[in-house]
Amino acid sequence: MAGWGPVMRCREVHLEPIRQIYNDCILTTTALYEYQPRSSEVMEAWWAAKQAAGLPVLGIEAPGGTLAGFATWGPFRHFPAYKYSAEHSVYVAADCRGQGIGRRLLAAIIEEAQARDLHLLVGAIDASNAASIALHRQAGFVLSGRLPEAGFKFGRWLDLEFWHRRLAGPAAPVDG
Repeated sequence: MAGWGPVMRCREVHLEPIRQIYNDCILTTTALYEYQPRSSEVMEAWWAAKQAAGLPVLGIEAPGGTLAGFATWGPFRHFPAYKYSAEHSVYVAADCRGQGIGRRLLAAIIEEAQARDLHLLVGAIDASNAASIALHRQAGFVLSGRLPEAGFKFGRWLDLEFWHRRLAGPAAPVDG
């Protein structure tokens, strides 16, 4: 991991590299159950929503300053009682995979979630994504369940697994 930068908060200058990483994943993997690459306009709206909600977008730069990967979270579901739960995601550029970037980003997202008193982190992972499943298992996530044939991409049905990790959460959770 020599030469990799520290985990940092992404800035607007990282938006195009984030879009490139997303789009590569959309076009070549089942990490995202999307068909079409995201436009700059879609990503600008995504960024604005993350900033307005105060949600973290963390990244790591490769030597030379290129974004190697990023992680973020959003609401698990948009109902008030889920306020202590979040669904996270971690994406690593294709040429940077297998070098510990995902592990560092996931650890940073967990730390950030703990600092914000979240109680549950949820990852929705394609069941064939062995690397992501191993990463989450090593970080203390456990399998919550599988939705068979939840998606269809690349001419085949895809099973979706939910992995979760409980965190301490708030000392005194409240309704409302």
